[in-house]
Amino acid sequence: MQNRMANLSKWMKENQIDVSVITSTENVFYLSGFYSDPHERLLGLVLFQEEEPFLVCPAMEKGDAKRSGWDYDIIGYTDIENPWDLIHKKIKARTNKITKVAIEKEHLNVERYEALNTMFPNTTYASAEEKLQQLRMIKDDKEMSILREACKLADYAVEVGCSEIREGKTELEIVAAIEFELKKKGITDMSFATMVLTGANGASPHGTPGMTKIQKGDLVLFDLGVIVDGYCSDITRTVAFGDINDKQQEIYDTVLKAQLAAIDASKSGVTCSEVDLTARKIISDAGYGEYFPHRLGHGLGIGVHEYPSLTETNSLKLEPGMVYTIEPGIYVPNVAGVRIEDDVLVTENGVEILTKFPKELQKI
Repeated sequence: MQNRMANLSKWMKENQIDVSVITSTENVFYLSGFYSDPHERLLGLVLFQEEEPFLVCPAMEKGDAKRSGWDYDIIGYTDIENPWDLIHKKIKARTNKITKVAIEKEHLNVERYEALNTMFPNTTYASAEEKLQQLRMIKDDKEMSILREACKLADYAVEVGCSEIREGKTELEIVAAIEFELKKKGITDMSFATMVLTGANGASPHGTPGMTKIQKGDLVLFDLGVIVDGYCSDITRTVAFGDINDKQQEIYDTVLKAQLAAIDASKSGVTCSEVDLTARKIISDAGYGEYFPHRLGHGLGIGVHEYPSLTETNSLKLEPGMVYTIEPGIYVPNVAGVRIEDDVLVTENGVEILTKFPKELQKI
């Protein structure tokens, strides 16, 4: 954590930023090691170029913050205190020179911005998001190890889901079974709401599981992930319940071909756009271009959606240590919805595939 804060402080010096006020759960955790979802209450980490940082959290969480390994000051405020008054005093005790403040512009709400601006009325504001995303984009050895474990549990979750498929079972029944088995393994949170979509529902890329019952001849799509020590996994598999028709098989084979080609194209020095277009061309050439409506993938780490974004317009080059998803899909209404997604880690020689559940069409 010291190195992470030092990297941000270096950036602050280079950009003449006097104070950084970080307020998102993900970035506070990345920099401090303290994970908290305080709901409507304020969580914050305040950093300086040279002076010691301090943490802001509800008083009820102060003990948790200390136990997380945070060794610096903590402002623990009660529900009848204004945390901004306490923050103002703590900042002024460290420095009187406040002309430029970095904030998370995409996270800090207007009310909190106004409170900060009242404290420092003649201040300019810089965005901290891009720098923090850049720092988080390259994973260290510990992060890689945690992500491997999260992916192993995601594989297990799909295995559980497949074992639960029966004619007449609902999507939500299978969601419940998956999450129950994960709870028994100590998983408290999913990366996002678990998706199990059957039949026509699979043609909605972000569909919501409901009471639809599985029938013979359906494709069943699983999209899920688990959180391990603050880090997310994300896997999608599409399986068949019984025999499927030729069109469904063609769509599945096209998605699999595109996904494997994109993995093969993923190498250090290759641009994100090249990887996206590798998969997109295969799907377009097969006549399904209009049915692939989203980017090829996204970065993965503390957040389930991080840098880099694998789009056909992103010229960013891949580097060792990046972790991202490769998830092409084809969604034809009333015919089939197929998506195949892996989490991959860029290495010096290509990528390490972190999610390992089989991708050849599984017939249940």
